[in-house]
Amino acid sequence: MAFTLPDLPYAHDALASLGMSKETLEYHHDLHHKAYVDNGNKLIAGTEWEGKSVEDIVTGNYKSGAVAQNGIFNNASQHWNHAQFWEMMGPKGDKMPGELEKAIKDAFGSVDKFKEEFAAAGAGQFGSGWAWLVKDKDGSLKVTKTENGVNPLCFGQTALLGCDVWEHSYYIDFRNKRPAYLSNFLDKLVNWENVASRL
Repeated sequence: MAFTLPDLPYAHDALASLGMSKETLEYHHDLHHKAYVDNGNKLIAGTEWEGKSVEDIVTGNYKSGAVAQNGIFNNASQHWNHAQFWEMMGPKGDKMPGELEKAIKDAFGSVDKFKEEFAAAGAGQFGSGWAWLVKDKDGSLKVTKTENGVNPLCFGQTALLGCDVWEHSYYIDFRNKRPAYLSNFLDKLVNWENVASRL
C-alpha cells in the first residue's frame, strides 16, 4: 500500500499559542513529512515491500546494530513516526486520564518524575532522533530514546508518546533550546487522551 501524507488533525495555526507555530507545522508536516512519503513511495516501488503495511516495512528493514539504516527504513519509519506525532499532540490541553496517570505513577513514582525522565531522554539524544514513552513487551512503561528514525516498533514495543527532537521540529520556535521545547511539549502540547488510548 502506498504511503499517503495524513492531514493534520487540527489547523496549522491551532498550536501556535501553545508553542508550536504555524510556520513550524507548515515546514514540518507539509515539507518534511511529505518528503518521507514521496521518497518512501519511490524506494518501495517494484520491490517486495510494495503493498506491505508501513509497520511491516519498518520491522522488516530494521537492522539491529547497524551504524546507518537503509533508505527504505529511514523513510518508512519517519513516515510512521510523524503520523503518530501529529496525533499525540492537540490544542485542547487535555487533562491526563486517570488510568494513564496511575500507570505513569506506578512506573515512575510521579507524573513530574516521568516528565523529568522523558525530557532528559530527549535532551540527551545526541544529534537527531526521538524520545518515547513506551509499553514494553512485558507490559511495563519505560522512557526510551532512539537515533534518527528508529522507533519502538523495532524493539517490539508499543509507542504511547513520542517527541521529535530533530532540529526541524523546534528550531523556528525555540532555536537551539531543545530542553525548553521538550518542557513545552510535555506541559502544553500533548494530547493525553490519545496517549491513554494506546495503553
